[in-house]
Amino acid sequence: MDSTVMLGHGSGGTMMKRIIDEVFFAAYAGDELLRGDDAAVLPAPAPGERLAFSTDSFVVTPHFFPGGDIGRLAVCGTVNDVATSGARPLYLSCGFILEEGFSVDDLRRICASMAESAREAGVRLVTGDTKVVNRGHGDGVYINTSGVGVLAPGVNLGGAQIRPGDKVLVTGTLGDHGITIMSCREGLSFSADLESDAAPLNHLIAEVLAAAPDARCFRDPTRGGLASTLNELAAQSNTDITVEEDAVPVKPAVRGACDMLGYDVLQVANEGKMVCVVPADQAEAALAAMRANRYGAEAALIGEVAAARPDRGPKVFLRTAFGGTRILDMLVGEQLPRIC
Repeated sequence: MDSTVMLGHGSGGTMMKRIIDEVFFAAYAGDELLRGDDAAVLPAPAPGERLAFSTDSFVVTPHFFPGGDIGRLAVCGTVNDVATSGARPLYLSCGFILEEGFSVDDLRRICASMAESAREAGVRLVTGDTKVVNRGHGDGVYINTSGVGVLAPGVNLGGAQIRPGDKVLVTGTLGDHGITIMSCREGLSFSADLESDAAPLNHLIAEVLAAAPDARCFRDPTRGGLASTLNELAAQSNTDITVEEDAVPVKPAVRGACDMLGYDVLQVANEGKMVCVVPADQAEAALAAMRANRYGAEAALIGEVAAARPDRGPKVFLRTAFGGTRILDMLVGEQLPRIC
């Protein structure tokens, strides 16, 4: 096997077959992928079930960082997007855009990480594609993943389901991923134990739904962080959302980095956290279910929903530690480029 990726690996000939057989197939191929067809033929869901489908592309720099890598991000990000609908993720596709000269050893590491993350999530990588671009035109590797999951009858989650009186929860500390990526990229050292929160949250979501069956929605606060996510939810449901600043969990190292660099931690990206809105009478049950999961041990109830004033439309507010209240806006522009 060649030691670096070359243009010939994307040409459709023997070199491409070699990289598929010796890297991709060796890492995670099952029966469907080994057939070598252009489409995977998969079992149909049971009568009454529906499919959920999502796709995402990942271009993070650097490719490897504390707590994960671009491959783990690709699997976890798409698994989580499918799971937010309440679906049980089943199958993933993966498309690689490789730059000529990229290390095959690094590609193997990425594929192994994807395989491990897929096993943890209980999903299968069943089809894919590979392209190679000229040196200097691809930043090493880009990955696209698409996911398919099954929705049980009666499950209907989404931002439009939110109602006044509902409670807002998060599954853990905020800003971990964005600050980790930024510190790696810039060679900064804020804390030896600071790492990305990238994780598959489909099992956690299923456990929360079992404990709080009337949950309104789940949303992963990736680019734009918690602030942008809550503004999207408020707009979808035409409600006001108020968050208690003291209730939002943030690691001291992350808060210190944000204070030093002038970032708002509520606008920093997360890759292994989930926002959940539930009826008030199911909030404690949902919180307990989160905390019982390894990825929700630091979950917190952070806010509540109210009817929006008709004279100004939906807003998100932050009740500060000093007792005041300010508007919590969406992120404007790009605070941390290339974080996922």
